[in-house]
Amino acid sequence: PAFGRVLGYAADEITGKRCAENILVHVDDKGTQLCQEGCPASATLADGVVRQASVFLHHKQGHRIPVSVWVAPIRDENGAIIAAVEVFQDNTQSLALNRRVTELEQIALLDPLTGLANRRYIESHLKTCLDEWTRYYWPFGVLMLDLDHFKNINDTHGHATGDEVLKMVSRVLFSNLRSFDLAGRWGGEEFVVICLNVDRAQLLDLAERLRVLVQESSVPHAGGVRVTTSIGAASPRPGDSVQSILARADAMLYESKKAGRNRVTIDD
Repeated sequence: PAFGRVLGYAADEITGKRCAENILVHVDDKGTQLCQEGCPASATLADGVVRQASVFLHHKQGHRIPVSVWVAPIRDENGAIIAAVEVFQDNTQSLALNRRVTELEQIALLDPLTGLANRRYIESHLKTCLDEWTRYYWPFGVLMLDLDHFKNINDTHGHATGDEVLKMVSRVLFSNLRSFDLAGRWGGEEFVVICLNVDRAQLLDLAERLRVLVQESSVPHAGGVRVTTSIGAASPRPGDSVQSILARADAMLYESKKAGRNRVTIDD
């Protein structure tokens, strides 16, 4: 039951199934399919070493969930390895995130479709971050995300499916950010992520991880509709305003689009 609460499956949907049947579809933060390469359970079955790993499992609703995996061998009376036990722990920091949702609902700053912060809250939070950066030099970064060829999804599958894609991407962002980061819907198919306590390299790594996880997610009941995202990243500069740092992230997003989409571009 606990496993089902994390990943949305009922017990009879997963009991007796094999990993290779692509139910959970383990991937790492590079998008590597672990059933094909780097499976921690297979490695433990081979050498008997207890392992821990961070992986991303496929939720029944299509998005990716960050999970800590602990694998240990099971031996018979002669010490031979006969099986392995794999324990999963949800890494979404859901309690802290749920508290944030409650707070945002109370002050009416949520986007009604996705449940993320809306444009008003993004601007307010970004102003606070800029003030703190100016006064205390507390680092942060801004990501602007735009879904590639989103109009084609609406035209081909309908606006209801388009809404499901937006909600799926929102769940990817919500599930894979730290509790003190902020993800919001800027408008249409654009999203903004504000990441605290990151330098330029860390901001780029986070953007690339989110890009991969969006790419590896899908809307299951719509025939597995997938989408990719182009991302622009920007760090604060002296004299920045809310408008200027967002404009710089947006310009980098445009560069990602020009370079072929489904990529990250960061400002200099």
